[in-house]
Amino acid sequence: MVIFTKIAVVGLGNAGLPLAAVIADSGQSVVGVDIDRHRCERINRGENPIPQEAGLDQLLKMHGGQSLLATADFSDAASCTVFIVIVPLFVDDMFNPDFCILESAFRSVGSILKEGDLVVLETTVPPGTTDDKVRSWLQSASGLSSGQFFLAYSPERIMTGYSISRLREFPKVIGGADQESGIAAYQVYRQFIPNLKLVSSARVAEMIKVMEGCYRDVNIALANELYRIAEELGVDFAEARAQANHPYCHIHLPSTGVGGHCIPVYPWFLIREMERRECFDRCRLLRLAREQNDLMIDHWAQRILLECMRVDKPLGQVRICVKGITYRQGVKEFHHSRNLALAHLLAKKGLDARAWDELLSKEEVEAKGLRWMLPEDADIVFDSFELEIRLR
Repeated sequence: MVIFTKIAVVGLGNAGLPLAAVIADSGQSVVGVDIDRHRCERINRGENPIPQEAGLDQLLKMHGGQSLLATADFSDAASCTVFIVIVPLFVDDMFNPDFCILESAFRSVGSILKEGDLVVLETTVPPGTTDDKVRSWLQSASGLSSGQFFLAYSPERIMTGYSISRLREFPKVIGGADQESGIAAYQVYRQFIPNLKLVSSARVAEMIKVMEGCYRDVNIALANELYRIAEELGVDFAEARAQANHPYCHIHLPSTGVGGHCIPVYPWFLIREMERRECFDRCRLLRLAREQNDLMIDHWAQRILLECMRVDKPLGQVRICVKGITYRQGVKEFHHSRNLALAHLLAKKGLDARAWDELLSKEEVEAKGLRWMLPEDADIVFDSFELEIRLR
């Protein structure tokens, strides 16, 4: 059995910081590395930079600056024997992955990597990334061969606002780039992850997370399509859905589309890879689901426009308030927010569209290029989370 003594978590964002805090709470010594020096200073003072994350306040007060030491300098993690990397992977305008941040992080880890150390990637990536790109970056930066360090993958499976409970309760998988790496990683993770499953390879573990995102995207697209069909047929979708759902059928909720860091991005990992291989017939459903979900803002813009025509005012003078412009209720983030995109689309059409969000100040709404308005001052309120259009 290989003994690992000190853990580094590279990336203290919405996923990395809760993980580092849970590891510290398990009795392990953790070095958290992040490029944001101010964030590191706050963490070391026991302050929580993610206030919406339930339970994180208490953990950082207990461990921040003590068993969890945050730093912007990789050299401070040189004594660590385990490196968990969980930094962003963004996509470009054509939804191709941009590996720049990931490569920089792994090359920095490689600069302090020692023989016998374990490296684990948690960022959601296209299947094959750990075996190919990550291994190559580490070897190049460290001068070590692949057999001289352990390499594994364990996808984060959290939800912003519930990360601590997810880490402690939700099933988590881990897979090695080789059998020895998988076993070594499992030995480390089972010290702070109660519900852990070792799978056959890093590539399988990568595919598991991407599959989950695709499942959600496709099923939300189905719900959106059924919603529009029910509307056309004059059927109460909510009533039909309530009775259609049972242990063998689960129709998701309709929406303005799909936002966030995850679900609208992960299907593109597989779509682009199949296109690269010219296997276009193997990703038709994933592409259609993406198109269906992204087009939902056009559906809601049309619905809102029709309601505007019922107001006894010139069309351009009807005051519209989009209530809720973050990508998910209760989360102050805008990544791929379809609610925000809808508000901009209405304004682009020449309508007097404004916005209000319980999480945002007037200045924060205006910083997103929108005019601020209280719902009670509008002629029409569109509640983006409840999918309700109300005339006032």
